[in-house]
Amino acid sequence: MQDVRAALLAGGLGERMGRLTDETCKPLVPYAASCHLLDFSMANAVRSGVPEVVLLSMHRERDLLDYLASHWDGNGIRVNFGPHDALVRSGGAPPGAPLPPRPAESGTADALLNNAEYLFAPGARDVLVQHADHVYTFDYGPMLAAHRRAGADVTIGVQRIERRFVRLFGMVEVDADLRVRALVEKPAEPTSDLVFTAFCLFRTEVLEEVLASLAALGEDGWQHDVSRDVLPRMIEEGRHVLAYPISGYWADIGTVERYHLEQMRLLDRPHPLPPGDLPRTLTGGPPRFDPDLGSLVGGDVDVPSGASVRSSVLFPGCVVEPGAEVERSVVLPDARVRAGVRLSGAVAAAGEDVRSPRTGLADLEPV
Repeated sequence: MQDVRAALLAGGLGERMGRLTDETCKPLVPYAASCHLLDFSMANAVRSGVPEVVLLSMHRERDLLDYLASHWDGNGIRVNFGPHDALVRSGGAPPGAPLPPRPAESGTADALLNNAEYLFAPGARDVLVQHADHVYTFDYGPMLAAHRRAGADVTIGVQRIERRFVRLFGMVEVDADLRVRALVEKPAEPTSDLVFTAFCLFRTEVLEEVLASLAALGEDGWQHDVSRDVLPRMIEEGRHVLAYPISGYWADIGTVERYHLEQMRLLDRPHPLPPGDLPRTLTGGPPRFDPDLGSLVGGDVDVPSGASVRSSVLFPGCVVEPGAEVERSVVLPDARVRAGVRLSGAVAAAGEDVRSPRTGLADLEPV
């Protein structure tokens, strides 16, 4: 995939993640006792042999730059930091230093437009669009092969899900040849069980052309979004929009509820994402599945005698004291669950000292 360039969309506010994003940007929220949300897309790009990913950031981007520079840049992939790239590479932007402001963005298409000079620089035949809050392990190579074999203008990942959840995603309708006939974002009354997984491969010149035509509509003439504008415009124009079925595990972590639910799903047997397949960027060693506890446990976590842990995810650095009970809960790095406390279906935030019982996620939900 040497002539593919990735675009990592990592600029969302993460407002629906409640207190989990009070002190960090959404892409850096810890996940699965092993890594951060954005590590899945980065690991997929490295696995697939993508040579360069362009970071499309906006909020708390200083943290994102520092993280990607120390964990991923040069480790099988080059991270292009867009307008900050020269500063980062010259040492002119040491960790923690303020960054020049970026232009305002109203949606994902704006992020692509604002970084056009980096995305559309010579050398990329196709642009792979990724999101920094999606959890999946994937090799984009076969998808690229299908994309080019079909001569598609864009190839989008699609997956079948329960019809009742389709309204949360972009609904896709296809014909017998997997050509996309409609893409409707968050439909009120779904007519298909196929949804857009939000990663896709565009022919570079086509993406550049369609973005330019949309930008010409002016600020109020469109919604500035890939799913609501770019792809529907391509479908309306009769361009070749191909669907590529995704059969493995994929999750969009958009809310506190999804954050908790999807980590509980990792405990199912067989594991939808085995611990050995998870990216490993958190300190403390690789996570392990403890069959006696039915839990995913960080490498440095020791559950003491007298503590009760069942069907939970314990992150590196967390402490569960003797006499505490943790059930179907997520305990983030450096959190401490005190003796006598019972957590049930809850999340203990990073560094939190939990001294009273908690059931459910109400304490983390957005206000």
